[in-house]
Amino acid sequence: MAAWVKGGATDADAAVDAAATLLAAARTPIVAGLCAELSAVRAAYHLADAIGASVDPVAGPNLYAELGVLSRTGAMLTTPAETTGRADAILIVGNAPWDRAIVQEIAESAPLRGRAAGAERTLLSLGGPRNGATRHVAYPAEAGGLAVSVAHLRACLKGHLAGETAYGDLARRLAAAQYGVVLYDAAELGELGVEMLQGMVKDLNEVTRFFTLPVSDPYQGRALLQLAAWTTGQAPRVGFGRHVPEHDPWRFDSARQIAAGEADAVLWLASLPAPRPDWLGTLPSIAIVGEGSPEATGDAAEIVIAVGVPGESAGGSLWNDRRATITYAPPTGQPAELTAAGVLAAIQDRLVQKKAASC
Repeated sequence: MAAWVKGGATDADAAVDAAATLLAAARTPIVAGLCAELSAVRAAYHLADAIGASVDPVAGPNLYAELGVLSRTGAMLTTPAETTGRADAILIVGNAPWDRAIVQEIAESAPLRGRAAGAERTLLSLGGPRNGATRHVAYPAEAGGLAVSVAHLRACLKGHLAGETAYGDLARRLAAAQYGVVLYDAAELGELGVEMLQGMVKDLNEVTRFFTLPVSDPYQGRALLQLAAWTTGQAPRVGFGRHVPEHDPWRFDSARQIAAGEADAVLWLASLPAPRPDWLGTLPSIAIVGEGSPEATGDAAEIVIAVGVPGESAGGSLWNDRRATITYAPPTGQPAELTAAGVLAAIQDRLVQKKAASC
């Protein structure tokens, strides 16, 4: 297993010791990324509490595009199984959902139960890629973007906007559905767009049955959200500076903190693939990354430790898109020597030892 300290290869024990030394000297550290199996994320939260760090996942922009809306207005939600089993009309908003396997599954199936059983399924696209790989009816987005497009569509549905031929046709198709579902990516649509979309779906439920199915982010955000709730009672962006979880999505945005000079060290956790932030090398940093990833090199951070990848060289509980829940993914190959959870626990233990030795 590979480990580096200041660009030089070393063993895991030396890297753990260096990481503990770095964090012990920090006054306002950040634990970021959190794209990992749940045992590792849990260990990261425990470490953050121990060192008074703030926590910010890479999935934050996607999660917070929905959380504000959920707290203010609620949401009409369904599951992948209900969508494929019942929906006769699917509206896909934007480009991002088209990359997900569920779109092809929807396109290749028909409703089997409920009022729409046996009906032909209609696939609709608003502001999508408009390619011919999957048969669908495409409607272009407005110049103002997806949020404006959803607002115009909602206005057409409510009869507040006339003369919009294309959107008027789309509105009629949606209102005629027996069981409709809107697929969207929260980060792509944005918080205001998500709020408008949920309002539109509530309007549709005055005349038919309609729901939303937000596609999950690829960085374990849905699993992290549940762990954060049962661990801290809060959403993921929290600070442990006073050793109690304080939730503030603006204050504990890691990119903002680092740009403002509020942080002096960072621990980046990504045993699963995640985009490495530009700021990672701008302050003292530790990177715990999956073995074989592009980040598993000596120049990714001051201290780099490569660990097993969950579902490949390590087991771990991960978000399962198809089941819309957390499930266990066993290792499929030779188990790795190190796991992210084990490394984080070792760093915390070493911190405790250093503190005891200094007393």
